[in-house]
Amino acid sequence: KLPPGTPIEQTDAALRSVQAATNSNNSVRSSFAVAGTGNRIDANPDQGGENSGELNVMLASGASADTEEQTMGAMRSSLSQVPGLQYKFSRPSLFTFSTPVEIEVSGFDLKDLKQVSDELSKKMDANPRFADVKNTMEIGSPEIQILFDRDRAAALGLQVHEIADRIVSNVRGDVATRYTYRDRKIDVLVRAREQDRSSVDEIQQIVVNPNAERPITLSAIADVRVANGPSEIRRASQQRVALVTANLNYGDLGEAAEDVEALIAGTSMPIGTYARIAGQNEEMSNSFQSLIFALSLAVFLVYLVMASQFESLLHPFIILFTIPLALIGAILALYVTGTTISVVVFIGLILLAGIVVNNAIVLIDLINQMRQKGASKLDAIMEGGKSRLRPILMTTLTTTLGLLPLAIGFGDGAELRAPMGITVIGGLLVSTLLTLVVIPVMYSILDFKNYSTEDELEPVTVES
Repeated sequence: KLPPGTPIEQTDAALRSVQAATNSNNSVRSSFAVAGTGNRIDANPDQGGENSGELNVMLASGASADTEEQTMGAMRSSLSQVPGLQYKFSRPSLFTFSTPVEIEVSGFDLKDLKQVSDELSKKMDANPRFADVKNTMEIGSPEIQILFDRDRAAALGLQVHEIADRIVSNVRGDVATRYTYRDRKIDVLVRAREQDRSSVDEIQQIVVNPNAERPITLSAIADVRVANGPSEIRRASQQRVALVTANLNYGDLGEAAEDVEALIAGTSMPIGTYARIAGQNEEMSNSFQSLIFALSLAVFLVYLVMASQFESLLHPFIILFTIPLALIGAILALYVTGTTISVVVFIGLILLAGIVVNNAIVLIDLINQMRQKGASKLDAIMEGGKSRLRPILMTTLTTTLGLLPLAIGFGDGAELRAPMGITVIGGLLVSTLLTLVVIPVMYSILDFKNYSTEDELEPVTVES
């Protein structure tokens, strides 16, 4: 975005220079630019007019996250060479349309909103963690403002709304009719001549009562001046808001949210003005709450199914100890690979809740069968562990090897799929190793049921 009032030719020239520098990068496969948003159906409401444009860049196939960051860094250096240019980067996203960091400043007074949002923008600019800081309360487009003296107009017998309509008709014009040419309809616009409306002085000389005997100019009843008006007034929950948005140079979203909380706490705000963190951090919190509920529901349903099959409440409870063991493995795998917790990771945890219990199910089921045949509890546990060791290892290895290509991440979009594979593999491996030790110990401690092989039916007397 260039300064307000920049003609579209200059915007196009700036975009072309940045696009040429971007296309020289070997990591870029293609790009296209659009100068001016106009009335396009996909126009961004945050941008508009001849002073804004958009550059879309597609990276080469197989490009990694590091390659993306390097390309964005190179583009920042070329963008910073254009004087007066403001820019922000955004990525196509699957789960969200908000920027990573977004501060929502709410209040009624526009001056207070601008003051607080400008102060927060400066603090975020000074923090190396944040990049592409943008404030929606920027200077608007230049405009001509007409301030009427209502008392003077009333003394002259004039209505302010009629004068305003007449000024609009002279400057902007009214569509009198439409001229048909072949299959097109062309508006016929009636308005004042160019030389009568091209400057403030000429607008002041517009006669506001053309049909009266004594002509009165606009300057006699109004003050005409050039000023910068607000480009937009945003509202959220029926409150005026200003948004301060930014991308991240490094680190995850949780650490960035902590820094933003510290910035907000250190900013003095006028009465009636408040600030809070929104954007992807808010969406992440809502998503995690929903996923935690889904994980709890999955564990409950697994317990319900096992309780109905085992016809016992104790044995499914013992089997559920495998789920915390899987969480240990998943967290360890994420830490080793440097993967952050995300929605995809939570989906992997929900999958683990139904996968890791399988090994404990086959082990506990065999122990119960052997105890029903008369074996002691300790002998049944030892024999069950020995007999089920091979099937448990086979099922774990087949699942792990099947998920290995997903965890390694081949092809485009691997960054989205890999965390799920890493979570399931780490949780499954650690859970399997600990299941062979922890589950037999828990069974020996908690199970006190006595199994009897004798027939407990009452004797029946048969008479002949």
